[in-house]
Amino acid sequence: MADRHNRDLDRQPAPLPEPLNVKCVDAHAHIEIITNSAPDAPEIGKVLADAKSVGIDRIVQVGYSAEQSEWGVKLAEHWPNVLAAVALHPNEAPVVADLEADLSKIEELSTHPRVRAIGETGLDFFRTEPALQERQKYSFRRHIELAKSVNKALVIHDRDAHRAVLDLLTEEGAPEKTIFHCYSGDAEMARECIEK
Repeated sequence: MADRHNRDLDRQPAPLPEPLNVKCVDAHAHIEIITNSAPDAPEIGKVLADAKSVGIDRIVQVGYSAEQSEWGVKLAEHWPNVLAAVALHPNEAPVVADLEADLSKIEELSTHPRVRAIGETGLDFFRTEPALQERQKYSFRRHIELAKSVNKALVIHDRDAHRAVLDLLTEEGAPEKTIFHCYSGDAEMARECIEK
């Protein structure tokens, strides 16, 4: 595993695409995938400069664990064109050692001025076995409540759980700003989201 990880870090980046016609925001980035460095490392500056050169002038670093969300907040503190979202990913929430401690950490991070969203959270029934789905739903409910209490957008990861996600949003009351990351629902689900 370590050898594969080292090979991945040695890979050359893909060539940059043609610049966009207008400046855009990358609303869902995982910069930690391309570097295992400290949030203020110079190679992150290179990644951000490359993004800016093709029209991506701001980036939202999205959290998936308590530890990685904290890294994202530090990243946003150091780089002015980066903002953060914090959360426990639906695949992370059912398997963490201390769910309450991790949720408390996300709650603490959520009030940071560089945090603009709570995410990515939601439900993923593709990878989560039925025995752990209630824990996943509990975590999602807590994230919905948190997004509303701090008045920040909710970024939802939904995989093979469309009806359950919509039902929980209805039960809990969706935050005013709700984003379906990597939307995979059908047209009927889109209509329901628009109506609500």
